Amino acid sequence: MRGTPYPTLDGLLRGARAAVAARPGVLRLRDIGTSRAGRPLWLLSAGHGPRQVLTVAGAHANEPVGGATSLRLAHRFARDPSVLGGGVGGLNCTWHFLLCLDPDGASLAEGWMTANAAGRSNAVNAEGALDADGTPTAEGTLNADGTPNAVDAADTAGAVHRADPAHGRTAGPPSEAGPPSQAGPPAAASPAAAPPPIGSYYRGFYRPAFAAQPEFPPVAGDPRAPMPESEVLLRLIDELRPVVQFSLHGVEVGGTFLQLTRAVPGAPAVYRRIAADLDIPLEYRPFDGMGWLVEGPGVLVLPDGSPAEERDPSGFVSRATWLHAMRHGTVSAVVEAPFWSVAGVGDPRPVAEPRRELADVSEVLLGRIKQLESVVGELDPRPPGTPDELAHFTAARELMDIGSGVVDTWSAAELATTVGNSVSLGIAARRIPLRAAAMMSKALGGAPALDTLVDGWARELEGTFDARWVPVADQTALQARTMLALARALM
Repeated sequence: MRGTPYPTLDGLLRGARAAVAARPGVLRLRDIGTSRAGRPLWLLSAGHGPRQVLTVAGAHANEPVGGATSLRLAHRFARDPSVLGGGVGGLNCTWHFLLCLDPDGASLAEGWMTANAAGRSNAVNAEGALDADGTPTAEGTLNADGTPNAVDAADTAGAVHRADPAHGRTAGPPSEAGPPSQAGPPAAASPAAAPPPIGSYYRGFYRPAFAAQPEFPPVAGDPRAPMPESEVLLRLIDELRPVVQFSLHGVEVGGTFLQLTRAVPGAPAVYRRIAADLDIPLEYRPFDGMGWLVEGPGVLVLPDGSPAEERDPSGFVSRATWLHAMRHGTVSAVVEAPFWSVAGVGDPRPVAEPRRELADVSEVLLGRIKQLESVVGELDPRPPGTPDELAHFTAARELMDIGSGVVDTWSAAELATTVGNSVSLGIAARRIPLRAAAMMSKALGGAPALDTLVDGWARELEGTFDARWVPVADQTALQARTMLALARALM
């Protein structure tokens, strides 16, 4: 089957195996542990340098972009091993890709991709997606034989590390690839590709409950044992002691942002340039990392002396795996890419009445949760009958229960101060009940009344904020170029 917008779990593995078979001296693939359900966790490694870099993909089940980015960058290293080598301009490192941290969750979330692939085939490939076997094929990615096309040659244009004070931008050394305009003529134009319907994404939505997300193991003393996936990642971090760890994430609707556990001089400017090159809006003030310092639009930095523990809206207290790495001097970077972008999230203009804005979005969130509760109550649902249904039910129920806590957090942080903040809050207020309704329908074995809510709310979300599909080639370019830029800055 061709035309899935991202590689499925099977596609990731096939793509990694094919890459290793084509470049066995550069790439290696090994199984480093198993999930709760016994699925293997695969580590794809490139290069042989003494310093270590770790990329973690698939930490959240509904965010498949990280796996696509990992395959893209691994292919690049296979084509040009000197990027990781010890010669002039090389990183002198070994780069590891954990292809999917939560394969159990991903297996429940990837149905929308395969279901949507039928009848789309080359339309999706034309805008930079991946075949079902995980092979990048399209404009801005890689050809089927593993060779780069013209657009992909500019990947390192964002991997720059010396400031150009005359223009407030950054410029790489002469040996690096030049700006995109110097990368040669673009690939031949492909027929316009219809983006995947946003309703299709949500009808297949799954994201585990907070305590079942392996990137966030419970703190010491919690009676719940860490999940095996969490333990695998923690052991890997302790084994590698990486210079930098990247955690690749995606959000269905919004903008891009970057979180750093330590300030990296010059990194925010380079990252913003990459986003601007790709026409991907920056979240003006991301809501993730509420206690983190805002280092300008789209960038958060962990303050010195910050607590190691994090509390999510459900009350679950965890220690993020990217904070665990700090004991080794590792810088962790969380790189978020939107699937559908909304230009308004980056609007810095102040709003006239922040409290009114906050009241409006709170009313949307609480009102829709109340509406969802009413629909579910009328269905008189039976208890979930299978483990998959129970997983969907638990996650949906949790989202339906956190509305008041989320509103309290928004109010305490006084978030609705700019137009961008207000837009981001409006998206979140709609996203929470939308996710809950989609998963509750799955938990109940399908419920037309809930499906009607999902379809209507998804269309309203897309229309209200003029959400526009970001080609997968651009999503992966954002993450790949950001990783290369940060790795160069740190090494």
